[in-house]
Amino acid sequence: MTPMRLAACAAATLCLMLLCGCAARESPGAPAPAPASTAGAAPESADEFVTRVNGELTHLAQEAQAAGFTQDTFITSDTQLLNARANDRYLAYLSLAVAQARRYDGQQLSAATARALLRLRLNVAAPAPDDPVKRARLTQLEAELAAKYGEGKYCPKGPASCRNLEQLAEVLARSRNYDELTDAWKGWHAVGAGMRAGYTEFVQLANEGARSLGFRDLGVMWRAGYDMSPPEFDALSERLWQQVKPLYAALHCYARARLARRYGEDQVPAGKPIPAQLLGNMWAQQWNKIYPDILKPYPSASIETADRRLAAQKWDAPRMARSAESFYLSLGFPQLPRSFWERSMLSRPRDREVVCHASAWDMATEADVRVKACLAPTEEDLYTIYHELGHVYYYLSYARQPYLFRDGANDGFHEAIGDTVNLSVTPQYLVRIGLIHPVARNHQALINQQMKMALEKIAFLPFGRLIDQWRWRVFAGEITPADYNRAWWELRRRYQGVAPPVARSEADFDPGAKYHIPSNTPYTRYFLSFVLQFQFHKALCAAAGQQGPLYECSNYGSREAGRRFADMLSLGASEPWQDALEKLAGTRHIDAGAITEYFQPLMQWLEEQNKGQQCGW
Repeated sequence: MTPMRLAACAAATLCLMLLCGCAARESPGAPAPAPASTAGAAPESADEFVTRVNGELTHLAQEAQAAGFTQDTFITSDTQLLNARANDRYLAYLSLAVAQARRYDGQQLSAATARALLRLRLNVAAPAPDDPVKRARLTQLEAELAAKYGEGKYCPKGPASCRNLEQLAEVLARSRNYDELTDAWKGWHAVGAGMRAGYTEFVQLANEGARSLGFRDLGVMWRAGYDMSPPEFDALSERLWQQVKPLYAALHCYARARLARRYGEDQVPAGKPIPAQLLGNMWAQQWNKIYPDILKPYPSASIETADRRLAAQKWDAPRMARSAESFYLSLGFPQLPRSFWERSMLSRPRDREVVCHASAWDMATEADVRVKACLAPTEEDLYTIYHELGHVYYYLSYARQPYLFRDGANDGFHEAIGDTVNLSVTPQYLVRIGLIHPVARNHQALINQQMKMALEKIAFLPFGRLIDQWRWRVFAGEITPADYNRAWWELRRRYQGVAPPVARSEADFDPGAKYHIPSNTPYTRYFLSFVLQFQFHKALCAAAGQQGPLYECSNYGSREAGRRFADMLSLGASEPWQDALEKLAGTRHIDAGAITEYFQPLMQWLEEQNKGQQCGW
């Protein structure tokens, strides 16, 4: 997952349950809120209730998804209003349906019905309070925060000097001037300052909504979706982090030494956090942009990117998407529906403001699936569209499940699908489709390739862990608005070993500069997905009968791997994730062992390189 791939879903790249919102007034054509049983009428059984709610939520979700997609692809005050109203209607219905579901508490229910009623309570990332005025305010805040992010610009010398996130991100990726990097970083992070008051109010309202569903706070509600208790899930997440932490620490030590060589030890001192603007990414979440000229282990051992041939062969966004589709077709998945090509936004329009953060959309009908992205002919964006189609094919695989089960086994599964495929987009695969020259196989080339991959996959892990560590504590009241920024940077130092390039204060709101905070998208899914994708990849390689090291395996063209994959995807959320994982990998436990197996050559190399260095921070 390159930086922008994280949207899907991200990403999110987001799955249907979390893209939908709600509304406070009924509108013509929308289903009425779930009625209570009337005197004299035959009581509605739990099974009948779930069947009806599945149908009515489907209709409301179609409106909410259409409004959300329209706002993200055409940002105006009108589309914000329409999105908020559609979300309000969805949430109003959901609140009533959840209240009425309580009539079945204590009854003997089938496993499927009990699971559907739980998922009904977990159906949105920000549940609304029962009060219609507060509910309308919540949906308004959601639309406003998302719009502030999407419209964000840095204009140091007036309107003519304005740069958006993509332009500022390019500075972080390409410039090697310390002051220029610092200026671009400061410029984008200033967009968050105006979100603090709105985000504080949003937290209060969303927490009230979570309590109305029976959860202590929104963070507890989010963790309730993992088929285990919140304490058990916290223990699982910590165990996974401890498994991968040694590799991250070794990578951090190596990167800091190389950056000190480039910028001077006065700017990048040993034993201290790395200045966040130097790692090639606006949030220092992935470091692959500084690989070619700073972090590449062996400069003479060439690892070619696809960038040059993508440009020379004039690949455009549709061709990139067709290439991704062809990979899934080789596994036995179906062609994308015609509407995908007609309704997706694959390039940035010239005539309007849009949210370019890549995401996949299930429009709550059986075949209407879309991608929203601003693709350019680069290797990074090629991986992005392969990732987003992972979400799309997951949507299509479980499209016939009832609405409440039309989701990933857990949200980490949804993010992992496309990245599992991307692990098969090896150099040999890129040679096969004519985007790079044949690759020489030797130890130096292997270490270069592993480093390039680790700067994306391993560098991300602590960032993926800390985002929700911050939010869960905010939702729980352990981090108050007066300490939002201080606590944010405390966690970033602890997990990532990075520091802000300039002094920060509570006049800033740096969490708001990351898409998933104003959009209220849960983030632990990405941390889980970066573990699961390697576990999935290993299982698929075994199914395909692949021999040799895990890092050389590509499942392109394996119908058996595709069949095993599709069987798991078709379950959606109808069974606990442990059952889905067992169906593919033969185990009920998420484990990071496949990561350490994949990167074993790099781990050994880093151990040698870091001898004599003052590691840690």
